[in-house]
Amino acid sequence: MRNWFQKRQNIFIKLIHDQASLTLEGMDALTQYLTTRDPAASTLLTTKEKEADEVRRIFIDELNRTFVTPFDREDLFALSRAIDDVIDYAYSTVSEMEILKVEPTSHMQRIASLLRDAAYELLLAVDRLENHPGVSSEHAQRAKALENRVEGVYREALADLFREVDDLQQVVRMLKMREVYRHLSNAADRGDEAANLIADIVVKIA
Repeated sequence: MRNWFQKRQNIFIKLIHDQASLTLEGMDALTQYLTTRDPAASTLLTTKEKEADEVRRIFIDELNRTFVTPFDREDLFALSRAIDDVIDYAYSTVSEMEILKVEPTSHMQRIASLLRDAAYELLLAVDRLENHPGVSSEHAQRAKALENRVEGVYREALADLFREVDDLQQVVRMLKMREVYRHLSNAADRGDEAANLIADIVVKIA
């Protein structure tokens, strides 16, 4: 009976791990797409986003059916949602690029690379959360540092966009590009939120 109860507790960490792992795979696909424009990378990202959504649905079902959770229920829910948002925004980035016919830029590639590294740090943070919370917190801080670098590249990209505006055609291009950059920035924001939530959990269990 005790072993069964412990398994019920661990299922939440396992499901959040699965979300973080799928998000990392999604970030790899995003990076590949922005480097090669390979349609297969776009398809893979779509697949990973749908798989991550399914894991989140299972997570919510488990949360609704379980009275005792290993960490604060609201923190777990918010962490799952934040990680899900990261891959959602990666998916919407590619979707917008395809709809608006936007070509990748070096800024986008740099941001995607940073997002990929941050997703890796989040995965490590989740994996260390239960047994090594101090190490988990370190990985969360590394993820936050990477997200901060994303914002720096984002501001640099916007500055370049506005510098190029001379006619109506360039204004239209600028608006399209800004929309794509906004999705990438939102992905960074959600990653930062996930890192903050992990840090909060570590403080509560310390």
